[in-house]
Amino acid sequence: MPLSTPIIPVILSGGSGTRLWPMSTPERPKQMLALTAEETMLQLTARR
Repeated sequence: MPLSTPIIPVILSGGSGTRLWPMSTPERPKQMLALTAEETMLQLTARR
């Protein structure tokens, strides 16, 4: 059986944290906030 290269998922996120200010800040961006559920947006994305 040939060796395979593992797949490493990467979730891209970014922004300056100005659209949802004051909830979202550069120190705590919207991806780290639980806006629509009990989990953060990043957790929900990773789970999907």
